[in-house]
Amino acid sequence: MLNRRHLLLTSVAAGVTMSSRTVLATAAQPSTPVNFEVPAGAVDTHTHIHGDPAKFPFFAGRTYTPEPASPEEMAALHKALHIQRVVIVTPSVYGPDNSATLFGMKARGNDARGVAVIDDKTTDSDLDALGKAGIRGIRINLATSGVTDPNVGRTRLQKAIERMKSRGWHIQVYADAPVVAAVKDIVASAPMPIVFDHFGGAVADLGLEQPGFADLVTLVKSGHAYVKISGAYRVSKNGPDYADAAPFAKALIAANSDRIIWGSDWPHPNSSSGKPATELTPLYQIDDGRLFNQLPVWAPDAAIRKKILVDNPVKLYGF
Repeated sequence: MLNRRHLLLTSVAAGVTMSSRTVLATAAQPSTPVNFEVPAGAVDTHTHIHGDPAKFPFFAGRTYTPEPASPEEMAALHKALHIQRVVIVTPSVYGPDNSATLFGMKARGNDARGVAVIDDKTTDSDLDALGKAGIRGIRINLATSGVTDPNVGRTRLQKAIERMKSRGWHIQVYADAPVVAAVKDIVASAPMPIVFDHFGGAVADLGLEQPGFADLVTLVKSGHAYVKISGAYRVSKNGPDYADAAPFAKALIAANSDRIIWGSDWPHPNSSSGKPATELTPLYQIDDGRLFNQLPVWAPDAAIRKKILVDNPVKLYGF
């Protein structure tokens, strides 16, 4: 088992050249080996980089402060999971500053793509530069920011669609299931893919009949939305295998396996600890090997897993 406080990364992992100084790891590393054959070219579609705050300062309006998570640690994670490619998503703690994401993408070269956060001050030339660097979508966060008003969600999504419709980028939405229900008509008519994070915000305790989940399944079935079956520990409280997340994963995969992608949600930030925003909040210590091993439980067919891990994300992110 790799210890979070004493793991020293001093070598080259997964093609990332590391600095000569040792790096004290804070983010989780897998302690359980992967127990299934991972297809070549697999993609982890949901990760974050938390850089050195001296170089990548946090957003003043953030709601939490995470521990560091470096490109070197991410490379070690993916080497252990036999995953070649990655999508790095700008977390809410940076606001519309995508510098840490671009830093992480550069470390992985052509095996990386990104999802950015923008605001009204982001210019078209800024977007052009982001696109050249490998950004393929923007993220709207309606969860960590505390936005649960469906009308606010509708307005922000419509605004994002208008901004992105000429670029061919997708829009990624982090929201709870009732907000998914409130925006379903907008998603169904959007001219670009809409991607919902983390099972569309479903909550395992509320069951498959909870408000919004049927709408999510319908959007997936019709091909109007992608869903990341990521962050099962955000859906379920029953670790370490989160078995009550399985019915949700299976329902989404059965609806349309061409619209499902997988993500680790590494380094597992705890955005709802209740601590003051400027107080350091430890990362969740998730065993990503054990969690990744749930994918064959959710999708027993190797051909379906290849769609989820390779074919679908390669198409969506343009690898």
